[in-house]
Amino acid sequence: MSPELISILVLVVVFVIATTRSVNMGALAFAAAFGVGTLVADLDADGIFAGFPGDLFVVLVGVTYLFAIARANGTTDWLVHASVRLVRGRVALIPWVMFALTGALTAIGAVSPAAVAIVAPIALSFATRYGISPLLMGTMVVHGAQAGGFSPISIYGSIVNGIVEREKLPGSEVGLFFASLVANLLIAAVLFAVLGGRKLWAQGAGPDGGDADGTGGGGGSSGSGDAKSTGETTGTGTGTGGVTGSAPSPGPTAVAVRPGPGVGGGLGGTVLNPARIATLVALVALVVAVLGFDLDAGLTAVTLAVVLSTAWPDDSRRAVGEIAWSTVLLICGVLTYVGVLEEMGTITWAGEGVGGIGVPLLAAVLLCYIGAIVSAFASSVGIMGALIPLAVPFLAQGEIGAVGMVAALAVSATVVDVSPFSTNGALVLAAAPDVDRDRFFRQLMVYGGIVVAVVPALVWLVLVVPGFG
Repeated sequence: MSPELISILVLVVVFVIATTRSVNMGALAFAAAFGVGTLVADLDADGIFAGFPGDLFVVLVGVTYLFAIARANGTTDWLVHASVRLVRGRVALIPWVMFALTGALTAIGAVSPAAVAIVAPIALSFATRYGISPLLMGTMVVHGAQAGGFSPISIYGSIVNGIVEREKLPGSEVGLFFASLVANLLIAAVLFAVLGGRKLWAQGAGPDGGDADGTGGGGGSSGSGDAKSTGETTGTGTGTGGVTGSAPSPGPTAVAVRPGPGVGGGLGGTVLNPARIATLVALVALVVAVLGFDLDAGLTAVTLAVVLSTAWPDDSRRAVGEIAWSTVLLICGVLTYVGVLEEMGTITWAGEGVGGIGVPLLAAVLLCYIGAIVSAFASSVGIMGALIPLAVPFLAQGEIGAVGMVAALAVSATVVDVSPFSTNGALVLAAAPDVDRDRFFRQLMVYGGIVVAVVPALVWLVLVVPGFG
């Protein structure tokens, strides 16, 4: 048995054990990386650790640390309430606002994980407060980021168009952009319909055009609601501004609403104090630093969190404990093992095997699936950089349109970033407050699996089979 095949079978075993024995998959993956790297790939410790995603580790820790502080001092509660008033209480619009926001950020040049790191914690705070499915909100953020991700001035778009030009293939910058935009927009529409969006529309706006759950007033005003079949949970305000949640009919996306720090009754009494103002400034500084000065999102977030913790230690005392450590272990372990696979040539081995198939259309769909499967665990851009050159030999035969093939590979390799093992999916998983993380992880993994199974075939059928380009 070849070393490459052994490494793939070990990965399957890791998935099976993690699923059936409830062992953290990251810990299993670290053990697998050690075993396969040492015994099969003849790697030393340095070679194994070369695959450790140090940058993603810092991003996950830094962003969850900063937003844990924002939750602790009430800043996210204030943001949620203010934003709902901006959309006149139409909570159903909020997932689409988040989709458009992340899409706009990536379209103008933000790296996709940076945009998700900025938007996801706030978006998932909305989901918790207003009983929106966390899966719906998280996937809308990620698909929004990918919808704008291939504009001609974006990072992904510039990289892929550069590869196409280097390989002397026909290309269409606008065609690539619209392929990703339309694909992610259609997926988002389906998700919105399936995961409770229609019920959110039926809720309408709150009586004052503010909170949909009726907690917009002050001084002991209260609103109440019941959990519907989708697990929607509404809050009940108290005279001291507390917010509690109940879900007498637990649906598949039911979440608990945590106590809020409002002052003076209901969410409407949440006021800005020095700690919250400073936190808002820190969040704006994070956006400006990442988008305007191309600074690392993780290091910037850690630095801002440390400044806030130093100034207001009481608000920040428990924030370190709220960093999503189990998620950090999970993601870093799996990606370290994927790094071992790349180091020993498993991914190249699989791609070259497919590229040698004599039937161009079959080779095209298999390359789309390889791009989707590998990208669910590894760098989307890196996979596209490897697969597009592999497609050159059969594209040169003229039976497959280069424009459609490149667009299909790009969509297949990025739409799967909802996987909890990808950077974007990991950020969504880590950013979700007050949810059962194991359950949310399984939801993201199942949904990611559905995307991997369905989308490559669909984009192949729509973009490759007609022979565009």
